[in-house]
Amino acid sequence: MSWLNYHHLQYFWATARHGTIRKASKELHVSPQTVSAQIRALEQAAGEQLFSRRGRRLELTGAGRFVQRYADEIFALGKELEEGLRGAPGDGRRRSTVHVGVADALPSLLVHHVLDPLNELEDPVKVVCHMGKPERLLSELVTHDLDVVISDAPVPPAFKVGAFNHLLGRCGVTFVGAAKLARKLRPGFPGSLDGAPFLLPTPETAMRITLDLWFAEQEVEPYVVGEFADAGVLSTFAKQGEGVVALPSVVAEEMRRSYGLRPIGEVPELIERFYAISVERRVRHPAVSAICASARKGLFAE
Repeated sequence: MSWLNYHHLQYFWATARHGTIRKASKELHVSPQTVSAQIRALEQAAGEQLFSRRGRRLELTGAGRFVQRYADEIFALGKELEEGLRGAPGDGRRRSTVHVGVADALPSLLVHHVLDPLNELEDPVKVVCHMGKPERLLSELVTHDLDVVISDAPVPPAFKVGAFNHLLGRCGVTFVGAAKLARKLRPGFPGSLDGAPFLLPTPETAMRITLDLWFAEQEVEPYVVGEFADAGVLSTFAKQGEGVVALPSVVAEEMRRSYGLRPIGEVPELIERFYAISVERRVRHPAVSAICASARKGLFAE
């Protein structure tokens, strides 16, 4: 393939994301016949079949997945260029916007640490945070509505669209509670947690899955007072003395200062991992690069 028609590539990319030519044509405001013709032209230029039909849906072939990975990066760079040119002059420098998806199970203090380096970039940026479930955020990432997703879980194997994990770091887990509850449960930890009131993340989250396995290994059965999808709400309930909370150890001290939550015990071998997820296999976006470098050297430095 000696040349690449980006117009053809855009029609292919829309169809790959939606799975049907009809939906792609609606997004592009053209007829389905036009989309089909553009895809055929790209396949002829590439010398490869890019889609196979499965019922009413089109599935990517091996060659199609290869092309899509590059298309994701090409159009991500195009969006970055567009936003950079739209930036407001202000002090003479154009300010771009970085759209960050944040899994709602992450503690807000940890999120602040991870995103804080964006305030120190040489080229100023405006950060727009979108909180939500990882599955929804990943869908918005691959449609380029988001530039990066911060999560405590990698891209699920069943998620077939190109998105890449960049490990920010890992840490142990610390159990905390309001002062009175912490004083009561600290002696005899971790056995003291058996029957203790707990405020837990919802069952589908990475932290909850890890905790459930650990409880079973320790033969500890917590008394579940409540389950929370939002880490901020969970922390507020914990501050009122409603139950024990498990936190990434890197923010345990700040939770003591900010919420008055006292440590009950730390479990270093109970590992939590955190990721920046992007459509770039090799990180080139300056904001994503800053997030990764700062987290590895600072917050999660071993």
